[in-house]
Amino acid sequence: MWIALYMFDSREDVLRWDQSIAYENRFVAVIIRFDTNTGSRGRTSFVLIGCERSGEYRCRKKEFVRRDTRTRKCGCPFKLRGKPVDRGQGWMVKLICGIHNHELAKSLVGHPYVKQLTKAEKTLIADMMKSMVKPRNILLTLKEHNANSCTTIK
Repeated sequence: MWIALYMFDSREDVLRWDQSIAYENRFVAVIIRFDTNTGSRGRTSFVLIGCERSGEYRCRKKEFVRRDTRTRKCGCPFKLRGKPVDRGQGWMVKLICGIHNHELAKSLVGHPYVKQLTKAEKTLIADMMKSMVKPRNILLTLKEHNANSCTTIK
């Protein structure tokens, strides 16, 4: 069932908006599936965005199964679908399912997906490391540039 409809200028705007909304609501949104229009008949561009906890865990190596570990996956049904407008005047996003079947995080600090660094932050860190700046000062500088950063010292 389609509930809500939003319009954006480009695919990147859709992804940027989605990440900001997810961050405000304390969950991580990831691209589940996407396709770009390749000119093939019957194929259209789209992006399917969902909660990082959607789906089920799939073990990559069958002979190496560890029973003492857990997974974050819990089959969360939250999904958004973005696709270009017919006339090529932007992208529209439709909310497929807006509920989660798990509790939202109290804090995203230290979360593996959220603490990823941007290209600008990586170059800043590389320059500071060449100048022999201590790691705690590098972290302070990152926090000064981006107050919403969830990066930790690790």
